[in-house]
Amino acid sequence: MKGMVFTEFIDMVEQRYTPELMDEVIQAVAPPNGGAYTAVGHYDHRELVNMVVELSARTGAPVSDLVKTFGEYLFGRFHKGYPQLFAGMKDAFQMLSSIESIIHPEVRKLYPDARPPHFDIGGDGVRTLEMTYRSDRHFGDLAEGLIRACIAHFGERISVRREDLQAASGSAIRFTLTRI
Repeated sequence: MKGMVFTEFIDMVEQRYTPELMDEVIQAVAPPNGGAYTAVGHYDHRELVNMVVELSARTGAPVSDLVKTFGEYLFGRFHKGYPQLFAGMKDAFQMLSSIESIIHPEVRKLYPDARPPHFDIGGDGVRTLEMTYRSDRHFGDLAEGLIRACIAHFGERISVRREDLQAASGSAIRFTLTRI
């Protein structure tokens, strides 16, 4: 997983909680690199999972809620750091529909070794949008947080229904978005 995800997680925890708490989490988890992440580095996603689990134990917040909150935070950071990806996007459906055709190809240009999750896109794109997330890293909660933040960014009224699917390896989750 790209180091940028790690550095943004650390920033979020330091902002929403305290830098001291983040230091305690890193010390408890004891990642191989001692918690020294760089945005362009590549790290095992399980290190992030371990940090989230430890943060949950220390704060009492459920792991899934922490990961969704991180997804919401990360969307804001993407918007600030990569405004070109948002240029010309008129609504959440247009933005979310472009994940595989525009956003992930741009991510791969910036970070050639990145392995973003895959999304199958369906629905009519007007009233409903169906997004099926597939990844071996099991970060469906992160995807949900990003989706919800995208909807909020555009100020739209869209319901999100989540359905966990059976997958041979990794995870698969169908998100059905419906305009209200």
